[in-house]
Amino acid sequence: MLKVEKLNQFYGESHTLWDVDLNVLAGSCTCLMGRNGVGKTTLLKSIMGLLPTSSASIIYDGQDLTKKPPETRAYRGIGYVPQGREIFTQLSVEENLKVGLLARGDGLREIPEFIFEIFPVLKQMLRRRGGDLSGGQQQQLAIGRALSIDPKLLILDEPTEGIQPNIVHEIGDIIIRLNQERGMTILLVEQKLPFARRVAQQFYILDKGRNVAADKMENLGEAVIDQYLKV
Repeated sequence: MLKVEKLNQFYGESHTLWDVDLNVLAGSCTCLMGRNGVGKTTLLKSIMGLLPTSSASIIYDGQDLTKKPPETRAYRGIGYVPQGREIFTQLSVEENLKVGLLARGDGLREIPEFIFEIFPVLKQMLRRRGGDLSGGQQQQLAIGRALSIDPKLLILDEPTEGIQPNIVHEIGDIIIRLNQERGMTILLVEQKLPFARRVAQQFYILDKGRNVAADKMENLGEAVIDQYLKV
């Protein structure tokens, strides 16, 4: 579904990502892991075309997106939920969801009903401003907005950050449902190890901007956790 090879990225003179490879299989849920500041968010933004790369090969669903702008990547069916959610706080829930529709390839301009089946609270709050929602509700809105394009690939950057525990569990349920029932391919960054083990089937670990480990989630052992994940 998504294959990234030899991705290099710079911030000014600082080399942040070094020959990073990533292979997300169709229908899988893959977790990108690592301590703070190792380049996880930078990698996701590079995949989405939000940051320039000095070199890379980004192949999605058989198409070369390496030099394509972010809107083309969304149009081709990649939904993206950034770290910090980045909803439009002055727009209503309904307006936020309709923003996502602009990136659909089929021209649909009605919010898909399945979003409200997954997040019934959003239907109850359609007229409420995004900025008036709780943190957990804003995260649901951000995911709903990404789902409004009916993505084949959903990319989530730390979806549990700053969320109360009961909503964290609910978001995990939603990710599993999207992956297993709707067959959606998912790539997420996640710091909470129990959450990652619950939802993902494979993992990649970055350290200092480089690939250092990758395997099935069931094979993530204590030695790797101690070396690259524990703070």
